[in-house]
Amino acid sequence: MRPGTVDAEHLLRALLDRRAGRASFALAALGLEEREESVRRALDEARRRAGLSQAESDALAGLGIDVSEIVARVEETHGVGAMSGDRKDKGWRSGRRSFSRGAKDVLEGALRVAVARGDRHIGDEHILIALTARPGVPAEVLADHGVTYESVTRVLYGSGEAKAG
Repeated sequence: MRPGTVDAEHLLRALLDRRAGRASFALAALGLEEREESVRRALDEARRRAGLSQAESDALAGLGIDVSEIVARVEETHGVGAMSGDRKDKGWRSGRRSFSRGAKDVLEGALRVAVARGDRHIGDEHILIALTARPGVPAEVLADHGVTYESVTRVLYGSGEAKAG
């Protein structure tokens, strides 16, 4: 995660904040409304780990690297959230933020879903499907809360037909 960029995690947070639209309907149908705070906490924890997914942290643990210990030591020295990549108005001049490669990949996936379905626009439902189809923190956090590519496409379309590629 680079400071000042929009990441895939930001796209998921935006979908959680949105209270209308097809993605909101799908998330509610899958029971995420009751677990929304848990999703937000999981995203915050991943951000504290410099954007590493739990699977990546587990893989590093298999190599003898304790990510939690590293985070604790860095935060002890530099403060809580030091590894998150956030910056507090340090030279930020423009109101525009650039999109990270991950966020661009999600948006490209959303475009592929929309085209595959014959839709004439990219809606929040296409972004949700793309988030669940692409490996990373958003898909992992959503899956941990029962929201998967298969469950989202089943709720929205009745099957798993809208592959995001």
